[in-house]
Amino acid sequence: MERTIRVTGKGKISVKPDTIRLRISLEDMYREYENALKQSADGVEILKDVLEKLGYDRKELKTVYFNINTEYERYQDDDNCWKSRFEGYKYTHRMKLEFPADNQRLGKVLYALAHCPISPEFSIEYTVANPEAAKNELLGEAVKDSMKKANILATAVGVKLGDIANIDYSWGEVELISRPLEDLSLRCCKADACESNSYLMDIEPDDIDVTDTVTVVWNIS
Repeated sequence: MERTIRVTGKGKISVKPDTIRLRISLEDMYREYENALKQSADGVEILKDVLEKLGYDRKELKTVYFNINTEYERYQDDDNCWKSRFEGYKYTHRMKLEFPADNQRLGKVLYALAHCPISPEFSIEYTVANPEAAKNELLGEAVKDSMKKANILATAVGVKLGDIANIDYSWGEVELISRPLEDLSLRCCKADACESNSYLMDIEPDDIDVTDTVTVVWNIS
């Protein structure tokens, strides 16, 4: 029977965010399905027009979710019986725009959205342009940690590490996101004195701390 030692290593790295991901959402309700669909499409075109004037390609505004649902209201009739009545068709259109982390650029985009003909909801995330490189580095750190722990354990019990018998990694999704502006209100932003079409942003996002684990099984002798 082969003897083995199974050790789980933990990797931890800090990544400096270099990309801003702006999540933009439009939603409204209309009595007619065709009208809901048209208003959604018109709203997206308005957003693309606004961003195009700032130098973005229209294709950079990407849809991540779109849906139209029927909405009903619960009410009591004259006999106090609960019933449902049709309210309309509610559309939800969620999009994202990514660009290099830059306070001046962010201020211009936020100002343009705040003063466009529609009222989109949005949130701001900081991330990295090359997440795979960060994930690979994280995985490498986890393997190194597992090896370090395995050597310590093997020495402590008087055995020697042999070949690797198995590596177990879940390949789970590692989230490389920071949200320092979750509660941002545009009414609290000040217009730049030099550029009337921009908000003055002074944001330095913290590094993104991420961890992951990998389990390695060694033969021992």
